[in-house]
Amino acid sequence: MYAALRNRFYTWIFQWRGPEAGAIVLGQRRIFILPTRLGLVFATVLLVMLAGSINYSLGLGFVLTFLLGALGVNAMIHTFRNLANLRITGGRARPVFAGDTALFTIHLENLGDTDRYAIGLTHDRRQASFVDVMARSTMPATAGVAAPRRGVLRPGRLTLFTRFPLGLYYAWAYADLDLRCIVYPRPAPSGLPMPPAASSAGSGTERGQGQEDFSGLRQYHLGDSPRHIAWKAAARDQGLLTKQFTGRAETELWLDWAQLPPQMGVEERLSYLARWVLDAHAAGLAYGLRVPGTSVEAAAGEAQRERCLETLALFDRDP
Repeated sequence: MYAALRNRFYTWIFQWRGPEAGAIVLGQRRIFILPTRLGLVFATVLLVMLAGSINYSLGLGFVLTFLLGALGVNAMIHTFRNLANLRITGGRARPVFAGDTALFTIHLENLGDTDRYAIGLTHDRRQASFVDVMARSTMPATAGVAAPRRGVLRPGRLTLFTRFPLGLYYAWAYADLDLRCIVYPRPAPSGLPMPPAASSAGSGTERGQGQEDFSGLRQYHLGDSPRHIAWKAAARDQGLLTKQFTGRAETELWLDWAQLPPQMGVEERLSYLARWVLDAHAAGLAYGLRVPGTSVEAAAGEAQRERCLETLALFDRDP
């Protein structure tokens, strides 16, 4: 009961809305501000100075006390304005392997004519990155989030904060953008033997593209070998085209779920397959991937590596 009431109170007071698509503008209702420990000490000192000035009728004491008090109020306004009206948009998070730290990027756009200094971004309040956003400019800020397991990782609420200019106040705002990061399975240790390449000889159907006779052109796909690009057609402004060849390919490499021992668990199998994908890519081989319910056609290149690792990351044995 208490936890439910607390969550409702926090939702109301901090305006938690869940993940938001698009840009977020830090208006007045999104920014919160409180004095820091230094600010509380500063206020205590002002009270002591005011009491002493009253007790001893010190005119200069009154002047100094009210001057410092005005400085404190002015610092509060500048701390708030350091975040006010910033426009926040999400960036792309690069995929990582399970156990690593995912870096989520957001872009801070300053549409005003005033520079913004020492703006921090944090996820867990233990580690933060700081950026300065000049007038009429955009700066990226990153926050690290632990990725303990494979799948889709969402950062949740990120906190933007500042103590500029004097450190007397702490102003903050929450940014819950619709961000996600693909977390690949943790690959098994290196040195695992690759599965044998299957021979296509004797097969009644063609199981590889082959490299013997030129058969025509097709549109370029990401991951195609640069050696097969029709550069003469590109020079004639016909766009990027890829040469196609006919003829039986001698061998093909398939990374198959069924090639692993049946006593292996799901996560261990995915770990072994991830290691095979990395080793095949490092060797420059063309390879395909088969897991229950999904098959990735044989190809080579960086796009094939990412395609196979993403398939492993999103694999669900019991959808």
